[in-house]
Amino acid sequence: MRNYKEVLLDPADCVVAIIDEEPQMFFGVEGRSRASIENAVVGLSKAANAFSVPVVLSTVAAESFSGPLISKVQSLFPNQQPIDRTSLNSWEDANFRKAIDTTGKKKLVICGLWTEVCVTLPTLCAIFDGYDVYVVEDACGGSSPLADKMARSRMQQAGAKFVTWQALMLEWQRDWNNKDTYQIVMDIVKQHGGAYGMGVEYSEAMVPTHS
Repeated sequence: MRNYKEVLLDPADCVVAIIDEEPQMFFGVEGRSRASIENAVVGLSKAANAFSVPVVLSTVAAESFSGPLISKVQSLFPNQQPIDRTSLNSWEDANFRKAIDTTGKKKLVICGLWTEVCVTLPTLCAIFDGYDVYVVEDACGGSSPLADKMARSRMQQAGAKFVTWQALMLEWQRDWNNKDTYQIVMDIVKQHGGAYGMGVEYSEAMVPTHS
């Protein structure tokens, strides 16, 4: 008998891929706030660390064109060197594919720039190869609103699911009684959660804490 929990994301089943979140790629984003994308990918990175979800970092032409992975993300993984590629499709890079496969996780959480190329191509290939793919939409951006829309449509038709970084983190948390991650999650919410974070700060300031 199937269990409904199979449809929910458990951090123990996930691997996160952060692809081409580099300065040159940010320059080409249109139709979405670059600052909001950066906030989302940093929030996602912190959430992955909080729940011990393996993260694969990748860049394209970092030294010759796109620049390094943005520092706010790289600083969260000080001992991890991003896998630099020449291929637009990270799934066709042997080192990237090996890094994903060796985690043993079959639920792939993916984000990157641009949506229509560096997210769409590996998403389609990973689905074909049997991965269950979740695209973190607010941590992605396209070169135009139309390109972003068409990419999203193509991935959805292939079976990709779309999430946002904060909803994903709360799905990983699942229960506020999970005290190992509760305070870390609240700290991430306050730093990156917008209005929700403001509400948490207000509550902490105004409501007495009871032991």
